[in-house]
Amino acid sequence: MATSTIVPAAKPSVTSAVTSTASRSTVGVDKNTIAGNFQAFLQLLTTQLKNQNPLDPLDTNQFTQQLVQFAQVEQQLKSNDQLGQLVKLEQTTQSTYALGFVGQRVVVDGSTAPLSNGAATWSLAVPKPTVATINIKSASGQSVFSGNYTLGAGRQPFVWDGKDSSGLKWPDGNYTISIAAQDASGQPISIPAEIEATVDSADLTQNPPVLSIAGQNYTLDKIKRIVRSGA
Repeated sequence: MATSTIVPAAKPSVTSAVTSTASRSTVGVDKNTIAGNFQAFLQLLTTQLKNQNPLDPLDTNQFTQQLVQFAQVEQQLKSNDQLGQLVKLEQTTQSTYALGFVGQRVVVDGSTAPLSNGAATWSLAVPKPTVATINIKSASGQSVFSGNYTLGAGRQPFVWDGKDSSGLKWPDGNYTISIAAQDASGQPISIPAEIEATVDSADLTQNPPVLSIAGQNYTLDKIKRIVRSGA
């Protein structure tokens, strides 16, 4: 008695169907980006749901949770891109703003001032009456002037005429002041100084940009005042 074996028709593989569908859906999309993976994930989810076993259905809650997590990552990356664009825009704005200072006379906290037209000027903020020894050095560090002064409380200018103790005239350039002060009881006092000088240049390669003032570098936030020409 002859027997025959009935071979059921082959059922398409879920895995191959998923792969084929995902491949078609991502044509023209960079698979190395999260956007490409995101499209592939949606296609995989849809295909698996279509091909699930009715007697043993897939856990849709797990799929939904994965979808939500993936969407959150996608949104976070988009937010990071937008923040990066804002940072670039801010850097461009700072560079443009820094260029606007070149050639302007500004006031900054500092001890190095330019000697020009026979005068170098510092503004001293004296907290209380004091006796001070003021020293001035050249850009090379050579001491060019020293003198003792009695200073009252308050903000006041100190102008050096560019001459040393022997009356020798020093050339124009940048000179640095240092102050050693004591109050009536002999306690040391700190006297901060300001300078007013022209912004020589702006270095836009730095982040943030820096301004060159009297041979020293200052960031934009160090500018205290802008002085109008002739004021």
